[in-house]
Amino acid sequence: MKKSPGNLLDSEFLVHRFSFLSLLVLSSLPGISSSRVVTLGSIEIFNTHEWLPTRPTIYFKCQGGNKTVLPDVKKTHFLYVFKGEESWQPLTELPDKKCQRCGLYEADVMKPDDTFDEWEFCSSDFVDGRYLRFKEKEFNATFLCPDCTASAGSDQTFAPTKEPTSLNVITIVLISVLASMVAASLAYVAYKYWQKRKREQDQARFLKLFEEGDDIEDELGLEHL
Repeated sequence: MKKSPGNLLDSEFLVHRFSFLSLLVLSSLPGISSSRVVTLGSIEIFNTHEWLPTRPTIYFKCQGGNKTVLPDVKKTHFLYVFKGEESWQPLTELPDKKCQRCGLYEADVMKPDDTFDEWEFCSSDFVDGRYLRFKEKEFNATFLCPDCTASAGSDQTFAPTKEPTSLNVITIVLISVLASMVAASLAYVAYKYWQKRKREQDQARFLKLFEEGDDIEDELGLEHL
């Protein structure tokens, strides 16, 4: 039985539509469309571990991953800035929920490679796609990962803000009333103290005037004699 051209067109349209919807669903799933690719933004080394006066070979490596040599990093106390488009980039790709054991090393010919630092590298370490790693007397580096965020790599929950309850309102009112009563009591005590001091000053002034009057009368009595 032959299918009509109209039925064939309808079938092709349904197939294309189903494929398009499938791509939309897959792209919306977490971890499918976003790749947590890490690149090196900048680095400055403070020390080298070679005894011989040769240029060091610095490399980055994660456990179970490939070694990424940083061919430009040769001098100490010099800030190297990268665009992320270099031939040796990216450094690694981080998983969604797990961390990787990574480190910065210096190749050595006569003995095992020297370690600048080793750490657990997690996508949740990045803030706004940027992660700073500093090791005293060793190095200072900036790693970039636009798709690595704290919310993507860790299950962070934020407690909702609570509305003020009636108990809190009553507590605030009681504290306000007590504070007003204390302030009024202090004002009353200060006023009574001021009245007492004023009364004592008036009495002292009156006694002084009385004593001066007695002295004048004594002087007048002596003159009559």
